[in-house]
Formats: sequence, structure tokens, C-alpha cells
Amino acid sequence: MDDRRIFERFQARFPLRFIDPRASVEGSGETRDISAKGIGFMAKEELRLRTPLEIWLDVPDKGEPFYTRGEVAWSRMVNPSEYNIGVSLERADFMGMSRVLRAV
Repeated sequence: MDDRRIFERFQARFPLRFIDPRASVEGSGETRDISAKGIGFMAKEELRLRTPLEIWLDVPDKGEPFYTRGEVAWSRMVNPSEYNIGVSLERADFMGMSRVLRAV
């Protein structure tokens, strides 16, 4: 499979919360990696391909959670109660992402 990423990916471990605004499904997880246009995270909930998500990252910088939106690009079951999920972000938020990367 070709890697089509434009932005570098960084290892990051932050708690996150998400909601599927269409289905009013809420969940939580932990980031594994992050870039200007994507987030990889682990969650207990299975999320289907192209599910829209609103995401709040709990960045350990004493500020408000970093808010972003995206869509599930892929999801893989790690075990029956854990999923590795990739989200393609709607837009690259460089100011917000610089805050996240300073905390990495």
C-alpha cells in the first residue's frame, strides 16, 4: 500500500474524546500518532469507514482541549475490545497543531 501522506507523522500519546455528530455516538481513546492532516488513535469502539468525527485532544499544556474535525480513513481491530483508527482531518490547523507538537 502506498503512503500518500504529505505531512510528517509524530508519535504522540494524548487522551482524546470524540463524537459522531450524525449518530450521537461518543467515545474516548488515546492518540498514537498525529500530523497536520491526520490522527491515529486507539479506541474501544468500532468506527466505520467515512464516519465523521468531532475530536477533542487533551493536550497537557494547561490549555483548553484542541478541537478538530475529520473522517475515519481506516479502522483495524487489534483485539475484540480495541481498535486502531486513522482519521483524515478536514483541514490542516497549523496553529493548533503547533500547540500539540510542543507538548510531544
